[in-house]
Amino acid sequence: MRVLLVNTYELGHQPVGIAAPAALLRDRGHDVRALDLSVDAWDTDALAWTDRVAFSVPMHTAMRIAREGIARTRVERPDVPVAAYGLYAPMLEDVVDRALAGEVDAALAAWIDDDDDGAVLHLGRASHDGPTSAPARDLLPTLDRYAHLIDADRRVPIAYVEASHGCAHRCRHCPVPVIYDGRIRILDVDAVVADVAQQVDAGARHVTFGDPDFLNGVHHSLRVVRAVHDAFPDLSFDCTVKVEHILRHADVWPELASLGCRFVISAFESTNDAILEQFAKGHTVADEAAAVALMRAHHIEIRPTWVPFTPWTTRDDVHDLLRFVAEHDLVANVDPVQYTIRLLMPRDSLLLDLPDVAARVGAYDADRGVYPWTADDPALDDLQLRLAALVESRLTEDASLVEVYREVCEAADLAPPTIPDTVRDVPRLTEPWFCCAEPTALQLGTLDPV
Repeated sequence: MRVLLVNTYELGHQPVGIAAPAALLRDRGHDVRALDLSVDAWDTDALAWTDRVAFSVPMHTAMRIAREGIARTRVERPDVPVAAYGLYAPMLEDVVDRALAGEVDAALAAWIDDDDDGAVLHLGRASHDGPTSAPARDLLPTLDRYAHLIDADRRVPIAYVEASHGCAHRCRHCPVPVIYDGRIRILDVDAVVADVAQQVDAGARHVTFGDPDFLNGVHHSLRVVRAVHDAFPDLSFDCTVKVEHILRHADVWPELASLGCRFVISAFESTNDAILEQFAKGHTVADEAAAVALMRAHHIEIRPTWVPFTPWTTRDDVHDLLRFVAEHDLVANVDPVQYTIRLLMPRDSLLLDLPDVAARVGAYDADRGVYPWTADDPALDDLQLRLAALVESRLTEDASLVEVYREVCEAADLAPPTIPDTVRDVPRLTEPWFCCAEPTALQLGTLDPV
């Protein structure tokens, strides 16, 4: 069978969501091609060649762009079966022949083999169903075309791997527990190291561990990091960790720092404890401040992510968040898109279990993959739109983080707190966007209309 796997967006990384299933499909004798629309144009010839098409949709932005790609596929190849797979695949059930979420590699292969059981969610996978070879990264564009690490005078390509899938927690605003329901699946340590090795051979000098929470299985994660460091002692790395886990596992950070941890992404989300409680985050604003201090004590930077706009947000909440960023010297640590994030409520969102939420949302919008809502203060909806337009415009103009921060403050009617004109040099990735942000006009314009 000739199979075309399509990526639309994977946070600027070379997409493991394409490379991993491609390896399994090739092991089973299929002829596989990959198309990554985050860096390449639509390929009409590849679509004409294929017998089946599958779109990888690990996040909201990917799902929105994939919907356009699927529409184009239906026009150019109405005869070809189309699947969507990944965390957001259920949001595309109305436009695909097959939607698969969870641990889907074997289920995707079964669909292509015409041995499909019809289930939407595939959480369990026996070890013999996995690929016998490393992710097929040779099918993808080279690493130099993807996000890089910028760290002082270093600008280097990055490797992207995952040591586990899923999450042990059930934060209400997160799409992961909708599929994994508080469960995780760990990946073989040797397999992770082998995937890092092939990316190092391709030029990577930094590793991003893309697990939803790297310390869900703390002992496993330590084994992975130690093994990667033993094999490649010059590599640095970053990972994503809940505030709750940063503090609970305070004892691991000296070792992680010594093994090359340069920064940690952490979902702070809000500086309002009541909103954090609504989200079931398991931390407080005081914990956020403690996490910043703990990381800096070990010379690890923290890069917070935020959801500033929720149904309950007030203008004071927006001001408090912006002040928190300044007071904790985080202007250099916050990608400006974070000031604009509006809460997404995808299909089956756990937030709908809250009576207050269920009563205020509108009918599910299949095209956008969300339940629409309006803020208690309609002026906040307008502010979010203005900030999103401001940030998108200023990023295209390569404005400095300080400039954007001050302009965001002014647009929010907050006198900008006193901050230096030049911020500290903080390690970061070159990809400025975010999985839970609405796609930009440029991203949605990846595909020309047919």
